[in-house]
Amino acid sequence: LKKKKKIIMSSSSESGETVKRNSVVVKVGMVGDSQIGKTSLMVKYVEGSFDEDYIQTLGVNFMEKTISIRNTEITFSIWDLGGQREFVNMLPLVCNDAVAILFMFDLSRKSTLNSIKEWYRQARGFNKTAIPFLIGTKYDQFANFSKEEQEEITKQARRFARAMKAPLIYCSTSHSINVQKIFKIVLSKAFDLKCTIPEIKEAGTPILEYNNNTS
Repeated sequence: LKKKKKIIMSSSSESGETVKRNSVVVKVGMVGDSQIGKTSLMVKYVEGSFDEDYIQTLGVNFMEKTISIRNTEITFSIWDLGGQREFVNMLPLVCNDAVAILFMFDLSRKSTLNSIKEWYRQARGFNKTAIPFLIGTKYDQFANFSKEEQEEITKQARRFARAMKAPLIYCSTSHSINVQKIFKIVLSKAFDLKCTIPEIKEAGTPILEYNNNTS
């Protein structure tokens, strides 16, 4: 695997001219309890599709997506760890050399948010420099919760995000909410680029906060 921000110069000939392009690999790890939507988020971002049929990740999933920004090709190398505890021995495979780690929980199951502390502790044991993100999935289901329930979970999620110094983002793969934005913010944090995505902080909305927690 290529290390964080490693630049590889390549050239191709177009119309008799040599065009130099930078190639950058950004490894992103995804961890969290089982059945919270890690694989769905990865597939949605890479392939643009959503499958309601749940397929349990046994071990580690891996996908890549390459995007072009100006004269640079950026390849997201996304690693998704199965949430069952028997796969925790594969955590180094997901975390080592990662530029960012998405700590993910299911907004409709508070127990998965409570698990974040342990996932964070273990992942940090293998990678202390990766940029942490706290990602709440299944916002479409969470939106049907009472205002009180939403506020309680959001308050706890914000507390965790502040402690982790992590952006907090709610998403829904089935409704295409904030999926692309997660990886745009990963990119901006990884390369210290200005991010113009508007933050969303109001109760009852898909939270997207990435400035305050990380300062």
